[in-house]
Order: sequence, then structure tokens, then C-alpha cells
Amino acid sequence: MTGYAVTTKETAGGTLTIEIKSVNSRFLDLQFRMNDDLRALEPSLREAIMARVTRGKVECRVSFGRKASSGATQALNTTLLAALAGLQAEVHKRFAEAAPLTVNEVLRWPGLIEEAEIGQETLQADVAAAMAETVGAFVDSRAREGAALQTMLLSRIDDMDAIVQRIAPLVPQVVAQFQQKATERMQEALGLAVKGGPAAPATSPALAREEALERIRQEVTLYGIRIDISEELTRLAAHLTETRHILQ
Repeated sequence: MTGYAVTTKETAGGTLTIEIKSVNSRFLDLQFRMNDDLRALEPSLREAIMARVTRGKVECRVSFGRKASSGATQALNTTLLAALAGLQAEVHKRFAEAAPLTVNEVLRWPGLIEEAEIGQETLQADVAAAMAETVGAFVDSRAREGAALQTMLLSRIDDMDAIVQRIAPLVPQVVAQFQQKATERMQEALGLAVKGGPAAPATSPALAREEALERIRQEVTLYGIRIDISEELTRLAAHLTETRHILQ
């Protein structure tokens, strides 16, 4: 069953977004897409989903956008800065004409500015709360879809059951009509008439009249059995009843 839910929360450290969506699958196939710094939380998030979801191909996306830090929460990575200065000096030894790095270029160097770390316990609590809310909304969305499908299927079952109830009483009459038509055609083909009409041949047929009529009766009876759908209708009605019981 398909389902979808998304939750976005503003936390002390930034914006947390959790999205869960699924498509039909016989078993539970759970996949996560998340920031590398949140990967350690995957086992607990997986447990939270598996506690309430048992089937479907489920994809969970977790993203965390950190807030822009103020100067008080930033610091230079002095080790990286020293290494960068050493590399620049080494480059100048080999290429004296090389332009030196500007302050802007240095500050934009990946990893040079260190952000204050968000407490892992605080982050874990925020993610757990958001996940619980998202899973609840996801389960509710699947329940709503399931209810809509149940209503539609029950309506179709009622329609089919009404057709069965309308057809079943007509089966004996239809079979009798087919048997009568088959009898008449076979009698005409054999040149025999039940009342000895002009269709009867002048000479005796290879089969005695009574034997021919008996053969016709047998064939017509077998034909009636083959076209009688009473058993199929009874079986269909039983299947509809059982399906309705399962859905309700």
C-alpha cells in the first residue's frame, strides 16, 4: 500500500526534515537516505518504522540543515591553516610568479572554519521526536488509502453479488431452452420427429427410432450439464462472501 508523510521542524541547531514514502510490496523493504553525520541514528530510526510498518517498499529521507553560525560559535582550524600556509610556501618555491591566496579564499577553504558541535543527545532527541510524528502521519495516510480501497472493493462486491443473485434463478430456464433447441436441431438433422411428422425418412434409419431418440436425450443431457453454471455461481457467491468478510 502506498503512503506519504513529511515533517519539518526548526531545532536549536537547524532545520530537520524527515520524509517517508512507500509503494506496494509484499514484504518490508526499508531504505534510508540521510546526511552522513546522521548515519549513526539509522538503527534507532529503522526500529521506529519497523515497529509500526510491516510491508511495502519504504524510503525514508532525513536531512538536517544547520543554522548559520555566529562568530562566537566559529573558530579557525589552526592545524589546517598552518598546513595551507606551508603548501602555499612550497608552491611559491617552485612557481615564484604564483599569486598568493587572498583572505577570502583562505576563509572559504573547506574545513578551515569549524562550527560549534551540536550536542549529540539533543540532536538524537529532536530526530526521534520528528520521526515519531512522521511515522504516525505515514501510518495514518496508509490507513486513509486502505479505507478508500475497502469502500471501493465492497461496492464492487455488492454489485457482483447482485448480478449473481439475478442470474442464478434464470439458469434452469436457460439450460432448458438450450436443451430444447439442441434436441430440435438434432432431430431435424437425423430426419426424425418425436411425433412422426413428415421429416421422418421413408425408409428405416440405420439406428432404430427409439435408439436414436435415446442417443439424442443423452447428448442433450450432457450438453445441459456442460452449460449449467449453477455450480460456478455458487462458488463465486462463496468467494464474494469470504472476500467481504476479510475486508470488513
